[in-house]
Amino acid sequence: MRTVLVIDDDDIVRGLLVRALTGARFTVIEAADGQEGLALARSQGPDIVVTDLVMPVQEGVEIIMTLRRERPRLPIIAISGGVTNSKLYLDIAGKIGASRILPKPFTPKELIHLIEQVLAEERQPDPPA
Repeated sequence: MRTVLVIDDDDIVRGLLVRALTGARFTVIEAADGQEGLALARSQGPDIVVTDLVMPVQEGVEIIMTLRRERPRLPIIAISGGVTNSKLYLDIAGKIGASRILPKPFTPKELIHLIEQVLAEERQPDPPA
């Protein structure tokens, strides 16, 4: 089973995502803020990260920048919504290295499909040079 790290400070959103992903047969680890999320990314080695962008302690943009330096090929899906400038945050996330961006609200099914798509792309061999 593939491991997904979900980082979101909203307990309700994070809980919903964890239940949905677990039901879709992913192993899920979760963090309530960016600092905890980075520690788990380093210690648990997830296959993919789903991170909110606007959080206390450490924001998702910082998480993406740090993970890009430490694990350049790690797929990252940035999620955000419901706050002022969430589109701007998503645009920035895409420019600094998020594999995909997904505006809130979204359905668990949409996220699962996106995760499966990104993971399938990661398994494709690089084309010959």
